[in-house]
Formats: sequence, structure tokens, C-alpha cells
Amino acid sequence: MAQAPHAQRVLQVTDRPKRFVFVLLDNFSLLCFSTAVESLRIANRMAGKTLYEWTLIGEGGVSAACSAGTVFQLDDDLGEMNRDDTVLVCSGIDVQAATTKRVLGWLRREARKGLVIGGLCTAAYALAKAGLLDGKRATIHWENQDSFGEQFEDVDLTKSVFVVDGNRMTTAGGTSSIDLMLKIIADNEGEELANSVADQLIYSSIRTDQDTQRLSVPTRIGVRHPKLSQVIQIMENNIEEPISPSILAQDVGMSTRQLERLFRRYLNRSPKRYYMELRLQKARNLLMQTDMSVINVALACGFASPSHFSKCYRAHYDNTPYRERGSHAARLSI
Repeated sequence: MAQAPHAQRVLQVTDRPKRFVFVLLDNFSLLCFSTAVESLRIANRMAGKTLYEWTLIGEGGVSAACSAGTVFQLDDDLGEMNRDDTVLVCSGIDVQAATTKRVLGWLRREARKGLVIGGLCTAAYALAKAGLLDGKRATIHWENQDSFGEQFEDVDLTKSVFVVDGNRMTTAGGTSSIDLMLKIIADNEGEELANSVADQLIYSSIRTDQDTQRLSVPTRIGVRHPKLSQVIQIMENNIEEPISPSILAQDVGMSTRQLERLFRRYLNRSPKRYYMELRLQKARNLLMQTDMSVINVALACGFASPSHFSKCYRAHYDNTPYRERGSHAARLSI
């Protein structure tokens, strides 16, 4: 029995490959982009048919360079998208400079169509700057978490590997693109195909949005001591209002002297010194990634005065906060 014309039309629409539009911003991360595309390619191969298509676009429509220096030819400029397209913005270092007024305007215009829009690696910044993540859960590469949290208070920032909130998706960068694409493939085509793609990628530990992006404290510092890890976690969670060593020791059931010996033995520095380095690291991230004043950076990192902040910063980085920001701005303008 022949199908009705209407049924034929529905079948054709349903069978049409899903199109992903990769928006390549200047200095985008090659890893986050390539693993996303490879996941789609392998899904097509394992399924034996074209489930997914993709196209590369960007400002100017000619080419875009990744942070490794490789130049990619673009298929098109920032033009009109179809309503059923999935847009994935790819960025990397210096995302602030790459997020131009034209990119922001294009994102806002396409978002009004109701498109699914995602940001890979640091591209959550571009989405947030365009106002597309207000009231949404999101994630971004851990190196950009401090500056992002300071700039976008209306975004519910998480430390997850990836986040899907409605029609917005964000990833933490690196191999987290694989985890997001595997989720999309599983949702669209089933767990069996997603697992087959993971096997082809030699990806033996598929992460979910409940997994955090950074290694545990013991793994990061190379020391497995529960009380030391607990103290460092408390320090990392209290940068703006530092806690004294005596209170830290009390919180983990130690004396101040025991805490001092613990840090000296495993980290070759005092708790106070280690805490200072954490605060200065955050300060450097804020100076490089935001336009916050030096005074506000100092306050956000627990320094009571700009002069004390500048003194500590210079002692650690052999540069002043003002010169650090100036030299960074000069590098971006080259």
C-alpha cells in the first residue's frame, strides 16, 4: 500500500541528517573542536549512514586559526541559521578579544529563533556576554572560573565537565567535548551507538554532567593525606576572605604547629605561603581575563589594600599588577 504524500514528507524530514554549525573564534582550542567533530564522524561510520552533518563558520567567512597556529578554511560567514541547527561556539585562549561585537550580535539574533546553542571550552564566556546564559547552569574551563564568576553573577556556574540546561550547552574544554557529544548521540540514537563511538575513540571512562572537571586535590598535589587535602580544599573555597592557619588547623582537628609541619613536610612551604600563592594565582587570572580594576581584584583575592596586594604580587611574579595587565593587553593587540 502506497504511503500518503503527507507521510512521505514527514519521513523525509525525520531522516534528514542533524546539522551542527561550528563557530570558530580566533585562537580556538583544537582539541575541543576536533574531538566534537570526530565523535560525529565516527557515529556516522558506526551507524552506516549519515546521521550528522557539520559546517564551519566564523567572522569574515574565510579562515580561523586555532591556538596551535593551524588555520582552518571556513565554509561561510556568520549568516542565517536553520531553526533545527545546533550551534557550537569554539574558543580557547583570549576569548574576550575573540568575542567581538559582531559575534555577540549574531549570537543574540540566532538565539531569538530558539536554536540550541553551546559553548565549547571557554566559549561559555561568549554566550554569557551575549546574555544567553542568564539564569542558566553552565560551566567553563577551570582556569576561567574565577573571572567568569566575577563577571556573570546571573549565571549559575558549576565545576561540571559539561552542562546541558534547556537549549544551552557548555563544556569545560579539553576532552569534555567527547562527553557532551556522546550524551547527544545517546539521546538521539541510543546508548549502544554512543558506546560504540566511545570504543572507537579508546574512551573508556564516559563522564556525565555530575562529574567535575578538575583532578582531586590529592592527585593535583601528588600527596594523599586526608587532612592536608581537606585544608587545601577549604583554602580554595575561601579566597576572598582568607581563614587564619589557627582556624584551619582547628577545623581539621590539629594544632597550628602540626599543620605547619604537615605543609613543610609535603609541600615545602608554610600554610600561609601556600594560601598566598592560591590567592595570587586567582588575582593573576582576574587581571588577565577581566577588566576589573586592580583595587577590585585585590579585594576579590582577600587583600585589604592595593599597596599590600601590589607588594605581594611583585614578590611572587616579579612584576606589578598594573604592568602585568599592560603587557597582557599589548600582547593581545599584536
